[in-house]
Amino acid sequence: MTGRRVIAAAAIVAAALAPPALSATQAADRAVGRERIEAALAEVRPALVKLTVISLHYADGRAVRYPSSGSGVIVSAEGHVLTNYHVAGRSARIQATLSSGEIFDADVVAHDSLTDLSVLRLRRPPGAPALAAAAFSDEAPRVGEPVLALGSPLTLASSVTLGIVSNTRRVFTDFVGTRLEDLDLGGEPTGLFTQWIQHDALILPGNSGGPLVDLDGRIVGINELGGGGVGFAIPASIARRVFESALSQGRVRRSDLGFGVLPVAKLERTTGALVASIVPGSPAERSGLLPGDILLAIDGQPIAVRFFEEVPDLYRRVADLPIGAEVELAFERGGERLTARATTVELEDALGAEAENAELGITLQELTAPMARLRQLPPRAGLVVTSVRAGFPAADARPAIASGDLVTAVDATPVTTLAELEQALAAADGEELLLGVRRDDELLLAVARRDPTRALRGGGELPKAWLGVQTQVVTPALARALGRPQLRGFRVSQVLPWSSAEAAGLEIGDVVVALDGERLEAASEQDAENLRRVIEERTIGDEVSLTLERGSETRELSVRLDARPRASSESRTHRDDGLGFAAREITLFDRVEFHWTRDQQGVLVTEVVPGGWAQMAGLAASDLVLALAGRDVRSIEDLEKALAAVAAERPAIVPLFVRRGVRTHFVFLEPDWRGSSSAGKEQR
Repeated sequence: MTGRRVIAAAAIVAAALAPPALSATQAADRAVGRERIEAALAEVRPALVKLTVISLHYADGRAVRYPSSGSGVIVSAEGHVLTNYHVAGRSARIQATLSSGEIFDADVVAHDSLTDLSVLRLRRPPGAPALAAAAFSDEAPRVGEPVLALGSPLTLASSVTLGIVSNTRRVFTDFVGTRLEDLDLGGEPTGLFTQWIQHDALILPGNSGGPLVDLDGRIVGINELGGGGVGFAIPASIARRVFESALSQGRVRRSDLGFGVLPVAKLERTTGALVASIVPGSPAERSGLLPGDILLAIDGQPIAVRFFEEVPDLYRRVADLPIGAEVELAFERGGERLTARATTVELEDALGAEAENAELGITLQELTAPMARLRQLPPRAGLVVTSVRAGFPAADARPAIASGDLVTAVDATPVTTLAELEQALAAADGEELLLGVRRDDELLLAVARRDPTRALRGGGELPKAWLGVQTQVVTPALARALGRPQLRGFRVSQVLPWSSAEAAGLEIGDVVVALDGERLEAASEQDAENLRRVIEERTIGDEVSLTLERGSETRELSVRLDARPRASSESRTHRDDGLGFAAREITLFDRVEFHWTRDQQGVLVTEVVPGGWAQMAGLAASDLVLALAGRDVRSIEDLEKALAAVAAERPAIVPLFVRRGVRTHFVFLEPDWRGSSSAGKEQR
């Protein structure tokens, strides 16, 4: 028998003598031990609940209800249940089905969208017996440790799946790893404080909010999402803290200092955290902390944020500080170690309460401070219109109310909360309502009727000769609402900053009735362009006399006509093919649109080349470049000089400091200089 035949025969004999292949269940039993699984299930399964939820969302001017489901776990003998915020957060009704088959209504104790957790309490009769509750584990799970995921997937009865822990500090970043990203599961951002437990126990829709437990039957996490063989759970340490805060305070309160950070690894550091942004008006800003500083310690406790996985640790440290506590911040600036004092404030909700107003046919949301910052609006500026219902007073108002508008007043009564709106509407009488509306930077007055009439339209394109205002026609309906039925003209709804109109003292609410003594025709929608046409016939630099009505007074105001400011298409542009982006000079219209100051400097990114180094680093169109490789960038000339220096030096990392919306951010380009050139070409 040849050697090959001997090997083949031995293999046949071995196969014949070997035990049969194990099934998946048998393999799991052998690896983990059926008894341990059964013991763990005995501990936690009685505490498992299935949640049936009537959820809400707002569309087409009304509240829309729809059924949904999820899972939860009882964590107290009194019937407190932990689940996900994206299961219970926007709900009209919640029912819980226990493993015994009993069904109870559940009341909300507290929501915490920032961790995607909600605490509920089962509505049970007085004197009802204590419920079986699952216990939290005192130890974090280890990578490779077996875990069980329990829940009620696909609206079915309770189930359990087995897996192992794959990662205990999972965070999510953008695709190229330039920034930490929030998850948006329940309409609100979550994950600022969370390093998720990643595991491979099967998670299906409906498992959300169910417990992840170890083989002792202790809760190590609350399952949040899964798919493709990967599941993620909120660690028990976070869940326990949210639960305890809900019990003691009725809500979850956290401290805030108002800064955002990035890891320092790309700065070749192992300690500190790179301050990437400062919230305007925050304790961090008042303390003097600046973007670009390296935060070293808080109250003497050192900081080490080398990787994105360590960012939530720092945010939790700040959140856990007492609200109103004064702390010392140690930081490095330009190689010098400095200190400052800051007093923490309470972290505000990201989104405000939302509701339907059936009378107007709209849905509205209260404006929180974070929302106001993102929209670059004053705090408590009004109620955000989230949807409008066709055929109802808001949609048929003149001008029509649109999604994104802010309702600021009802019949001159300011409204900033949903309750104030209801009160103002109840107090209003007559067939017409005068609604204050903010649309971008325009402050409009809209007339809403139960039987709406023809529309009003806001006026004003920007002509060659420029008055520097936006206007709306004073129609008979608006004139009546203002209490001056004979008034006609153009009501000023916006005065552009830094214009001659602003310098001359023109104000929002002024009604322009004549120009150089000639009466202006303005009484209907067809007249909306008349003022623009008259101004366009004048010469840039002309002094024009405006006759206007301000309150009950008639005034004459002399205004010099400006030249229309340079448009973006007329701005000087620089394209860098090597790094893969283009930028242009900023204009007055950019400063107005983005709510920048008149002296704001920088260059506006207009294009990011797909697949280029800029895109890989996370640079985005509309970023305002303030510095490149440590060199200030105030103009296109500055950008060209900085890029030329970078092309000559060829550093491994090219840092860009940018303004992105209301925040600042650092972007790190990592080009491959071999055989490349950063010499771009200028375009006009």
